[in-house]
Amino acid sequence: MLTAGVDVAAEPRGTALAIVEWADNAARLAELTLNVADDVIVEAAIRADKIGIDCALGWPIEFVDFVVDHAKTDTPPSPVDGGMEWRRRLAYRETDRHIRARTGRWPLSVSTDRLGLTAMRTAGLLARMAASGIDVDRSGFGDVVEVYPGATLRWWGCDTQGYRTARAPRETLLASLQQRAPWLDVAPFADMLVSSADAFDAVIAALCARAAAVGRTEPPTEGHAQRARVEGWIAFPTGPLGDLLQPTH
Repeated sequence: MLTAGVDVAAEPRGTALAIVEWADNAARLAELTLNVADDVIVEAAIRADKIGIDCALGWPIEFVDFVVDHAKTDTPPSPVDGGMEWRRRLAYRETDRHIRARTGRWPLSVSTDRLGLTAMRTAGLLARMAASGIDVDRSGFGDVVEVYPGATLRWWGCDTQGYRTARAPRETLLASLQQRAPWLDVAPFADMLVSSADAFDAVIAALCARAAAVGRTEPPTEGHAQRARVEGWIAFPTGPLGDLLQPTH
């Protein structure tokens, strides 16, 4: 099995792509690339059995409805509450609320935080993937899955403090990852993982894709499935790193 992971930025600069090759009781980081363009990501998605994307795959339904209604000029917009709870419904997706319940932290809001340009690029990527024959189901049941590397690392017992901004925490984080997953060979790319947080997150995205592929993430419930197909759904692991070596349920 091959899994891919992408840490998406608004432009190719800052975008990283990882390919992990899986075998019995072992995995190998086969490719790790920085400053990746859209066509390279699409080609990787075609090759991979599952690709994890570190970016929101959609927007909250209530937010989209609000923007559409607000854009109308021929009729007055619908009255809105304007209070905090109403705004939270527009700011966060159902999967964001689920992740907060699991981890105690809110993910960044695709509606109100600095994710907008990256999410726009990701929407274009999803369209290109679908046009290439890739099964794009934003709820994660197809070939593509949304992932959240930082929260996933914490779930796996790793200390993520400062790893996005400094080299030293990434050195510690890499050592922690290797201790927890001695079966994962990243040696040829160790320097890149330490020097680039984008590269690190791309690798974790590929590991998350594996977790989703072998049934070690929590899918949306039946009641949330239709919303997840519109808004996206974060594939969050249900167990430790070692679960990734287990066969599909």
